[in-house]
Amino acid sequence: MIFGSINHSKTYSTLHEDLLKCFEYAKENSLIDYEKGTHTIDGDDIFVNIVEYETCEKEERFWEAHKKYIDVHLMLDGCERIDLNFIENLEQKTYEEDSDFLPLDGKNNGYVELRKGDFLVCYPEDAHMTAIKVSEKENIKKAIFKVLVR
Repeated sequence: MIFGSINHSKTYSTLHEDLLKCFEYAKENSLIDYEKGTHTIDGDDIFVNIVEYETCEKEERFWEAHKKYIDVHLMLDGCERIDLNFIENLEQKTYEEDSDFLPLDGKNNGYVELRKGDFLVCYPEDAHMTAIKVSEKENIKKAIFKVLVR
């Protein structure tokens, strides 16, 4: 996993070109103005999901990971906590191949707080629990880039 700021994207120039495409796309497009839903960037290889939701208590959330796609969470507005752990440290449930969803159970070994301009890259081994409130519940808008694992 990688936690960083879109404002420092030059620092990440050694990352895989598909991840760099996500940063370039975010800088060249006003994602805050995008409608909720899926927007294609490079076919099924790279696309972005724009989501809006209210953060909530940790007890209302769930663990997830993905095998086919790398997630790049980019906060557009608001703030959320994302709990983190490696999938081998959690109890893995049945993988749902159609939706590329691996549910898990267990405790976190760390977390990040995503604020406007912050991003989190989650690789297939990185379990994450999103939408946790930081201090109070709040509405957020986020871009989640999906990058096909090659």
